[in-house]
Amino acid sequence: MLKRIVTIQDISCFGKCSSTVALPLISAMGVEAAVIPTAVLSTHTSGFTGYTFRDLTADIPQIAAHWKGLDLHFDGIYTGYLGSREQVQIVADFFDLFRKKDTTIVVDPVMGDGGKMYAGFTPDFAREMRKLCAKADVIAPNLTEVSLLLDVPYAETCDMEQIHSYLKQLTELGCRTAVITGVRKGDGHGAAAYDSETGKFYESYRKHTPERMHGTGDIFASVLSGALVRGASIEQALSIAVNFTADTIEVTQADYEDVHREKLPCYSVEFELCIGNLVNYVKEIQ
Repeated sequence: MLKRIVTIQDISCFGKCSSTVALPLISAMGVEAAVIPTAVLSTHTSGFTGYTFRDLTADIPQIAAHWKGLDLHFDGIYTGYLGSREQVQIVADFFDLFRKKDTTIVVDPVMGDGGKMYAGFTPDFAREMRKLCAKADVIAPNLTEVSLLLDVPYAETCDMEQIHSYLKQLTELGCRTAVITGVRKGDGHGAAAYDSETGKFYESYRKHTPERMHGTGDIFASVLSGALVRGASIEQALSIAVNFTADTIEVTQADYEDVHREKLPCYSVEFELCIGNLVNYVKEIQ
């Protein structure tokens, strides 16, 4: 039977992130993708100015109520960018309303990058996000978000002993499995995970590329969610998400001429060229 994920995050109409990344990638993995939009923006907010923004906070409980009346079931719930403390609480209520024994909840606690919080967020928001992470099965912060969730100093790189310590502390928030993205190891760049029930750590890496590209975190979290709902272990889901994300970065670097490289951070990666790779990765799930 076809699995179904609902993703709760914004729609940025141009720029390839959030829902416009999640919907095609989850669908390509053979999983039905439903969406609850938290806001609609003309573009995403990184590298663009003058964008429009429409807040849809008031619509979320109404959508949830309608769906509950239809007795809809979701095999996965995946959250990305949430714009306010109120939205975090509404999403926490959504978890309580739709969680079943076989529902996998993945929270990407989007709050910042490069050691800085995104505009409009405050330490109070981070405290609310900790509560949402406690309700998740899997969380996937980057190192900036790790520092915010654990209230520790930000470090762009950490040795594996420190990464393992952070992973354990993250599961102590309440989730079973923690994933940290943007982990550097030698000339590799990838992610590490910890399953608190088995006590096992997992890592996956590809060759590091120095350029920052917008939307790769959303790609990673979307593919991780899709793989888990398809039945992949956390080890296998981690590998698929790292490898597909790296594929999109590499193909984008090769496709853009030098004259266009200044647009890479805001125009995002050309993940469309790699969807065939993703389909093949999914075939490997046992």
